[in-house]
Formats: sequence, C-alpha cells, structure tokens
Amino acid sequence: MKLTVLVDNNTFIDQYYLGEPAVSYYIEDEEIRLLFDTGYSDIFISNAKLLNIDLEKLTHIALSHGHNDHTRGLVYLKDKYDLSQVEVIAHPDCFYPKYYDEESIGSEISLEQIEKISKLKLSKEPYEISERLIFLGEIPQYLAFEPRIPIGKTIINGNFEIDTLLDDTAIVYKAKSGLFIITGCSHSGICNIIEHAKKVCSSDKILGVIGGFHMFDCDERLAATVDYLKNENIPMLYPGHCISFQAKAKMNNALKVHDVGVGLTIELE
Repeated sequence: MKLTVLVDNNTFIDQYYLGEPAVSYYIEDEEIRLLFDTGYSDIFISNAKLLNIDLEKLTHIALSHGHNDHTRGLVYLKDKYDLSQVEVIAHPDCFYPKYYDEESIGSEISLEQIEKISKLKLSKEPYEISERLIFLGEIPQYLAFEPRIPIGKTIINGNFEIDTLLDDTAIVYKAKSGLFIITGCSHSGICNIIEHAKKVCSSDKILGVIGGFHMFDCDERLAATVDYLKNENIPMLYPGHCISFQAKAKMNNALKVHDVGVGLTIELE
C-alpha cells in the first residue's frame, strides 16, 4: 500500500505543492486507487498532477465525514473526471446539510447528486473495500475521556438537530505488521477510532495512524490520549490537519510523532 498526502494544512520546505486547512489522501493497493476525502478546493487535483498521480484511474472515494473541508473537492472532481464507475463510500449521514451558526459547513454536493454521478455505497457498518482496506463505519464510544462533542446543527428529515457527527469515520489498512489507520478529523475520538479498528479487524497491533486528531488544548483529554497512545506503543504517528502546535508539541514530548505535509508518501506491506 502506498499513501500520498494530496492536501493538508502543512506543506514542506522546498516542496512546491499547495496546502489548505483540509484533508485528501491518495491510496494505492494492488488494483485499488482510492481517494480518502477531497479537501476544500481543487488543489488536490493540481497537487496530484504535480505528483504524477492520475485521478482518471480512481476506483474508489471514501469520505471521513460530511464537513466541507473534506468533501467540497467533489465539486471540482465531478467536473473534470467521469465518476460513473467510481464507488463512493460514506456514512448515511454524510450528505445531510450541516450548519455552524448561519454558515453552511456541509457537503456542497447533495445525496441525490452524488447518487447520479457515481456508484454510491452508504454504510453505518464496517465495509470491505478490499481484503486489506476496511471502511470502519459508525464509531461507537469506547472510552469515557472521548465523549462525542457536537458541532453545529444538521438537517435530518427536514428537522434541525444538534450535529453529533455520527458520520465521522476512518479507514484501516491491514498491513503485515499491524493495522494502519487513516482518519479525517477524528470527531469520534482518535482513541475510540483505534479501539473500533481493533475490534473490526480482530487485531490489537496498531502499526500507525495518520490524519486529523482534532485536539487543540493541553487539557485532561490530551493527557489521557497521550497515555493511551503510549500504552498502545504505536511506532508510526502522523497527527495532521486539525491539531494545534501546542497539542502536537505536548504529544511529541511523550511520543515520537512524525510531520505531515503535502507530498508525504508512506509505503507499507
């Protein structure tokens, strides 16, 4: 498996790609060509071209959740590429309208639109993309220190409801030496996601995690998260996108964390 970061908040010195506060990863594994999230704009497309990645060969798109910094790139992707044979995998709540105060923060493509242009697979349950790539579906709360924190409101069946982001999910790659987890924002809690991956894959060995950890404050939750990750003894930690400098620095004091930026590639067997 080869993962390439197409979009992240961070860019590397002397690597001239574009960044934005969003996420998009390109994953190749045997015949699978998977895009995990599509960022906020069209920069994942231009970055892919610079990285010699041909998005015309896409077989799958998996969405971590419905916020626009993870889904808005679909607007640009559908105008440039034929997605009729591409399987789009998401939680059933992913395409519901989402608002923070009066601002729309959800997908600009509706459920009806995405159904017309792709092969849509909606699932709350874990879903096998391939023998080694698993979409985790809805993430339960396993740990008391990671309660689900609502963000804004969503419209379900015509009614405004507090958005607890049940659509937030991740994918996992079953490598020979352990599970490698790929997240978007981890609104469900990064440790809850790890616990769910272990349960779904019937394995306790976590090789690594990349993606948004959604941690900003040096508080009790961060301390509990660091303790958990230390106990899991995970060699490959790549917190990116939605993590503050302070939180990442605190984490790095106790754990070895790796930098994330556009153009980063990770290869696993």
